[in-house]
Amino acid sequence: MLLERIYDEDLAQASYVIGCQRKGEAVVIDARRDINVYRELAAANGMKIVAVAETHIHADFLSGTRELAAATGATAYVSGEGGLDWQYGFDAERLHDGGTVSIGNITIKALHTPGHTPEHLSFLITDGAFADTAGYLLSGDFVFSGDLGRPDLLDEAAGGVDTRFEGAKQLFASLRDKFLALPDHVQVYPGHGAGSACGKALGALPSSTVGYERLYAWWGPYLAANDEQGFINELLDGQPDAHAYFARMKRENRDGPAVMGERAPLQELLTADVVRDLEEDTMTFVDTRSNAEVHTGTVVRSVNIPAGKSTASFGAWVVNPETDKNPLVLLAPNQAAAQEMWDHLVRVGIDHVAGYVTGLEGLPTFTPKLLQPGELNDFDAAMVLDVRNRTEHTAGHIPGSHQLSGGRVMWNLNELPADGTIVTYCQSGVRNSVAASALRRAGYDIVELDGSYAAWTAHQDTLETAPAS
Repeated sequence: MLLERIYDEDLAQASYVIGCQRKGEAVVIDARRDINVYRELAAANGMKIVAVAETHIHADFLSGTRELAAATGATAYVSGEGGLDWQYGFDAERLHDGGTVSIGNITIKALHTPGHTPEHLSFLITDGAFADTAGYLLSGDFVFSGDLGRPDLLDEAAGGVDTRFEGAKQLFASLRDKFLALPDHVQVYPGHGAGSACGKALGALPSSTVGYERLYAWWGPYLAANDEQGFINELLDGQPDAHAYFARMKRENRDGPAVMGERAPLQELLTADVVRDLEEDTMTFVDTRSNAEVHTGTVVRSVNIPAGKSTASFGAWVVNPETDKNPLVLLAPNQAAAQEMWDHLVRVGIDHVAGYVTGLEGLPTFTPKLLQPGELNDFDAAMVLDVRNRTEHTAGHIPGSHQLSGGRVMWNLNELPADGTIVTYCQSGVRNSVAASALRRAGYDIVELDGSYAAWTAHQDTLETAPAS
């Protein structure tokens, strides 16, 4: 049996390829939309992808199930559990609790494990060529290494009202009746790792076992004592902010993400054409450099989506395809870098990219305004805006600042003053640059706190240790 984990560092998201070498067939679980990685892996192992499935209606990325099924002719499988409100809106085979998909000697059994979402499935894998009992569990967003999928996302991102409490009860029952009923040796492969917003304390280990989680996960003592209320209280306490774009992901994944088909390679655009489109506001410029480079000068009304870690999330913070109809032009050193950037963006449904340019020469530019930490007290700001998560703000913040996480800013502009200058900060400046660029594009007068909270706290420490004059 082949069991290959495909991990996206950007979204801290894992998909899996399960293959039978004897039959030459493979199943992909929780695919992303840039699907070449799965086709290349299958081809390298002499396999044909015959089925694609997903554990639940995802909130943090746009599913590639339909994309991969259309490209390969594979059968798509989705959950048929969860009630009428959580049924998928596109053609696919429905799996219910106990339903199976088989390839050769391998059996993939669906377990209904609600809590993170009502329809959530986990997949129990038996390699019949090696054993007659299950050895692996693809747990999706049910059980992570050391943590559990958060049950509050329906409230935070799907318009639910207090569904978190029922979700938490369902998680308790799913752990008791499904997870802990499995043998200790079963290996657990979760759908996310450290850095995902789908839980609050995910471990970085790529896998675990039922026995290890039973003994050492934070929730173990609550299950052992049958303390449901204590479990609920601990689970719901301190969950991170949910990005606002999660609501769009939920809707699109439920209804069926658009199938892109084969994408033509991005082309380098002529500077004159880009200048014209920017002047006419028929194109959005994306500066993919670091915040330090952006601060030396960037394109007027551009958004900063730094290439590398968190590209997809940052992109979805500042580009909403439902309302932002302009195609994007990417600043990239070459075609390969631009193409990779686009791959990350389509994972969150940002599909419309017109092309790329390799430099700023000839484009309208400006230099973002920065404020030094020592100047903040004397600066006339209409608001000091903390774009970190609320848990970070609670742990320590600039006095008088207003907290609104970067992933929610553009959906909550009513919380910002209509006039005056807003000083923005995060922890080190990366998230701040992303959010500040979007606010500037929206017409706000933004000044970024240079070095953000880390620099401000360092400045405060300097003041406290300075000798008295």
